[in-house]
Amino acid sequence: MNLLIISLYLVFVLSALVLIVVILLQEGKGGGFGEALGQAGQQTFGVKARGIQTFTGVAAGIFLVSALLIHIINRMDGSASVVDDLGGVPEAPADGN
Repeated sequence: MNLLIISLYLVFVLSALVLIVVILLQEGKGGGFGEALGQAGQQTFGVKARGIQTFTGVAAGIFLVSALLIHIINRMDGSASVVDDLGGVPEAPADGN
């Protein structure tokens, strides 16, 4: 189970990094990071490139699915909390103060 969670975390982080780069490469109203790459960036990811938008959607889908799977697996793994590992919450004094 730990190997699955670790691999999901790796997919989650890698998809987040890919999303950051791909979103910055897209050209908006004022240009974008794609202009920083010069002519090569414009040729690869042209102004009306539909491929990069599809790739962004796929990367976002992978990001979302991996986040949901991490959450579901952590919930199924147990209802233990960090406080339980530390010995629980200290109880209030019995004298009422």
